[in-house]
Formats: sequence, structure tokens, C-alpha cells
Amino acid sequence: MWLDPRYAWMRQLAAFALLLAVWEAAGQAGMLNPMYAPMPTRIGAALADLFSDGRIWPHLEATFAAALGGLALGIAVGVVLGVAAALVRVFAELLEPVMTLLNAVPRVILAPLFVIWLGVGLASKVALSFILVAVLIFFTVFTGIRQVDRRLVERVLTLGGDRWALVRHVYLPSVASWVLGSLKVAVGFAFTGACVGEFVAASRGLGYLLSFAQSTYNAALMFALILLILAVVLVIFGVAGRMEKYLLRWN
Repeated sequence: MWLDPRYAWMRQLAAFALLLAVWEAAGQAGMLNPMYAPMPTRIGAALADLFSDGRIWPHLEATFAAALGGLALGIAVGVVLGVAAALVRVFAELLEPVMTLLNAVPRVILAPLFVIWLGVGLASKVALSFILVAVLIFFTVFTGIRQVDRRLVERVLTLGGDRWALVRHVYLPSVASWVLGSLKVAVGFAFTGACVGEFVAASRGLGYLLSFAQSTYNAALMFALILLILAVVLVIFGVAGRMEKYLLRWN
């Protein structure tokens, strides 16, 4: 049973439980400095404390709003610009160099600039998430359309199809598969943008709590917040994976 691929999740859970047990034992034996590597029980207590008094919910709401807002805007704008650049040469000449430059620069360094422009509120975090996602989706769509089989395009044109027929029956299905394939990466980028923006300057959010934990040298709280962010992103990954399988079942 243990070698059956269907039970891979059980092996993963067992390995994780073993890691936690060794970590806890090392902490109890005094082999780890609790200031830098607190025991899993202390991390769990810090995580439970966040939910017990309800103070985590406004921070989760702020991070989710920024990440999902940036994700939605980034996907929409990235798809539109990617399609336009792939189908119209003039747009490609204008957009591709700009997107290449944005892709070459570590976009998280734009966070302080967005704070100056848009303030410490939600807008600066949405803007950073948007930039991270939009550049990714632009190149995904642009590459997806450019790599469409030219013979398929020629056959549609031979059968009397116009530009709209190409977009509807050839380009959009290709773009959908590429975008959905990149959705998990886009979700990660969106939460990266939101948390980094909150870490730089914010009054609430998971990134703000991380900054607070860092300033107070509270390693247990930092680990708890990292685990919480991982759990949230993994849940969204699961939803995105199921959506991808459902929407691409024709493939």
C-alpha cells in the first residue's frame, strides 16, 4: 500500500509528522535556540492565539483583498495586452520592450514607489500584485498565441474564417490552456505582491504582522504567519487545479 501512487499523500504526511517530531525533540533537548527556531508546539500556540482573539481576520481580509484584486486585474489586463501584442505588430513593438524591462527588474522593488504614489492603503498592494501578475500573464498569452500551429490558422482561413473566427476557435482555446496552466504561479505572485507591499508599509495585513513579528524578534509568530500564508495559498492552488481540470477537460 505504501508504494501505491494513490497513497502518496499519506507518505508525505508521515514524512512531515516525522520532521515535526524530530524538531520538537531537538527543541525539548535544548539543541535549538528558541529565539531563532522555536518548537512546533510554540508555533502552534502562536497560530492558535491569532485565531482565538479574532485579531487575524482583518489582516486576512486585507491581504486577500489586495491579492485577489491584483490577480483579477492582472489576468484581465495581461490577457488583453497579450492578445493585442500577438495579433497587431504595432502593439507588439510598443508593449514587448516595456514588458521585457519590467520582467527583467525585480518587481517587488517597486513596492516603496507604489507606497509613495498610492499611500499605505489597499491601492499600493493591489498595484504591486497587479504588476507581478500582469507581466506573467502577458508573456503567457503572447507566447501562447505566437506558438499556435500556423497550419491550423491557414486551414481556418482557407475555409473562409475571418479574424474573429480565428480568435474564437483557435486563439482563445490556446490562450485559455496557457493561462490556466500559469494560474498557480499567478496566485503565488499575487500573494507575494500583497505581502511584500504590506511588509514595506501598511496598517494591517499578513505582511504587516510579519513586519511586526520581525521588529519584536518573535520567531514563533513569524513561523505561524508563514504557515498560515502557505496554507491559504495551497488551498487556492487546489481550487485552481480543479478549475483547470474542469475547464480543460476538452483538451
